[in-house]
Amino acid sequence: MTTDLTRLRTLLDEGTPVNWVCTGDSITHGLIHTQGARNYVDHLHELIRGDMSRVQDVIIDTAISGWRIVQLLEDFDRRVAAWHPHVVTLMIGTNDCSTAGVFPVIEPAEFAASVTEFVARVRALGAIPVLQTQPAIDVRNAPERARIAEFAQAIRDVAAAQDVILIDQFARFAELGQERPGGIPWGMMNDPFHPNAAGHAALALGVAEALGLGAGSESRVLTHLRDRMLIAR
Repeated sequence: MTTDLTRLRTLLDEGTPVNWVCTGDSITHGLIHTQGARNYVDHLHELIRGDMSRVQDVIIDTAISGWRIVQLLEDFDRRVAAWHPHVVTLMIGTNDCSTAGVFPVIEPAEFAASVTEFVARVRALGAIPVLQTQPAIDVRNAPERARIAEFAQAIRDVAAAQDVILIDQFARFAELGQERPGGIPWGMMNDPFHPNAAGHAALALGVAEALGLGAGSESRVLTHLRDRMLIAR
């Protein structure tokens, strides 16, 4: 158990009202691809403020579609610091790994350095950083993002080096798709790299399990998420 996870458990056990900031790119932004259903941050909101009865907690989604880590660093005050967070989750890299578009091509090492800076800034606020790898994608139909696995590994490396809580969504989606054509969990994707409603259920469950949210309770949210995944598989 990381030091940060111990700190989080203490916050939750003491009943301290917690400000949760979830940031990143379009996957966390959660628009369009769920087709009106809840995204993973919405599920966490219901789990934390509903099932867990933590009604004074606040869950904020500041992610922006299309963004990269450098943009989050440039807009850190608005995206993160302004909300006085206790916990900050970051899922980023699906755009950073791309070799197409208007942004310059960057290497995994550059990306890792920026994520490390993000972690340092979060800790300077006194908050707990939580890193998530990006979901695995259909590289055959998104060849410009063929380096996605390298960028997921960069996130893992930063988490290990900085002793940060890691939620390995990339590995989870790869496992869910291992028996499917192309190794993709098609029932959880809306396009080659955006999860659909079922995919967001999987993401939310990954966060909940890693952070121990709702553990040991008869959580209707966790039950719903598990059922939603089973149907999609």
